Amino acid sequence: QVQLVESGGGLVQAGGSLRLSCAGSGGTFSSYIVGWFRQGPGTEREFVAAISSSGGRTYYADSAKGRFTISRDNRQNTVALQMTSLKPEDTAVYYCAATGPSDAFISFRLMRSTAYRDWGQGTQVSVSS
Repeated sequence: QVQLVESGGGLVQAGGSLRLSCAGSGGTFSSYIVGWFRQGPGTEREFVAAISSSGGRTYYADSAKGRFTISRDNRQNTVALQMTSLKPEDTAVYYCAATGPSDAFISFRLMRSTAYRDWGQGTQVSVSS
């Protein structure tokens, strides 16, 4: 198992930017696919983006395409989510999650929370209008 800790959330005005970070420990971080999910008030947890273990492949939800960028640094055991042009509807708790080691990067599967084994506690992002 890997332990995940998110950071970087906060309050930002619409149109602004935030950079979230997910730090992993306790496992071979470079062997895990990592995804970001979010859960807004009164909504179900939804997929945002995923990145392959090497960082060579990424996949985004339609709501994130063109605005968010996922990246990773396996030397630092971190995955970042750079968010730009933020909208009030982006307000949510953002979670990072890791799959089991050496899982295949299958896009439609990675959109489901059940594809992930380990989860962080989340970081709050609030976007004011």
